Amino acid sequence: MSAPASDAFVVRVAVDPADRETCFAVRKEVFVAEQQVPPEIEYDAYDAADADTIHVLAVGPDGPLGTGRLLHGPAAAGKTGGDTTVGSLGRLAVTRAARGLGVGAALVRAIEDAARDRGLAAVDLHAQTHATGFYERLGYVAYGAEFLDAGIAHRAMRRVL
Repeated sequence: MSAPASDAFVVRVAVDPADRETCFAVRKEVFVAEQQVPPEIEYDAYDAADADTIHVLAVGPDGPLGTGRLLHGPAAAGKTGGDTTVGSLGRLAVTRAARGLGVGAALVRAIEDAARDRGLAAVDLHAQTHATGFYERLGYVAYGAEFLDAGIAHRAMRRVL
């Protein structure tokens, strides 16, 4: 999948090792450097090239702008209460310079498209609480109590596809 998200950038599935490394570099910039998430908890077993993990990458003329990933099948089951019909959107990161350009929404829509392509019924995510309004505008609904992840307040959210 490679679709123009706007005239300024494209969003594509990161299929080769160089693209995945670019995704990890964006996450390092946003989560590790900017938000002070320890690298040992930012990167996990789902970052490997795997049939149950899809990484997406937004790229503009000057380089990478954002990334996100979809876990599905057995990889998502631990995050979705065992429901393999629900995907798990995570690690959504947009560089500081690209915020406000529609990159985040385009990444979410690309992940939802990948979920639909795999026959999933819904997508769950754990949103940092400051970002819940962004996800609500995209059709996600919060559920459950607020919780801490990497020392940052989060809410679980879901969108039925």
